[in-house]
Amino acid sequence: MEEQKFVIWGRNPIIEALKSGRALEKILVAHDSHPPKELIKLAEKKKVKVQRVPRKKVEEIAGTKKTQGVVALVSPVQYWNENELIDKVVENGGVLLVMDHITDPQNVGNMIRTAEVLGVEGIVLPRERSSPINEVVVKASTGAVFHIPITRVGSLRQFLERFKKKGGWVVAVEKGGKPIHKISFPFPLAVVLGSEGKGVSKSVLDASDLIATIPMKGQITSLNVSSATAIALWEVAKQKWVDN
Repeated sequence: MEEQKFVIWGRNPIIEALKSGRALEKILVAHDSHPPKELIKLAEKKKVKVQRVPRKKVEEIAGTKKTQGVVALVSPVQYWNENELIDKVVENGGVLLVMDHITDPQNVGNMIRTAEVLGVEGIVLPRERSSPINEVVVKASTGAVFHIPITRVGSLRQFLERFKKKGGWVVAVEKGGKPIHKISFPFPLAVVLGSEGKGVSKSVLDASDLIATIPMKGQITSLNVSSATAIALWEVAKQKWVDN
């Protein structure tokens, strides 16, 4: 069975999708194409990224040459309004998982699956430099993407500052902090994990109230980010479940 591809192509279908409020991951425009101004303006208004790529790429993704030089990746999920998600999590004294520029869709899917299993109430992704919610993410999450609220934000730091103003706390999982099993976590809580290689970005670390470190004894001193997420969220979940 062929995996479902979340794509639409052609100028009018994409304009109509934008007008309807359908969640689009991004729009790809062929280098040699001139899409209508209306399409570009709507994309800006809806904060959908427009990327210039070779025509061959547009046709490959669409699976046809009849694209009119434009293809859109459609999100399989409807994104939540970020302020509504903050209010929900604060009201419930819940937990958010914040992914700081994680680009590997397999990792993103695994992390969403773990979060859903462990009772996390929402996922926060940055709009830039983050894997789109595509068929790989859906498959890796085993469908968990359909059961957990997800929001995309322009600035993680600004989002976290708003979350803190409403009474939330922020913990970054990163080296050089307090051992995670020795931390008494405050709720509502945002748990931040950073990209492999770069870790949690400085601006997000600056916005964090706590830095939690997973102690390691082996020769290899790093974990795959989805494994680190599972360990961190389990430590948080234990305290949350005991408290409630």
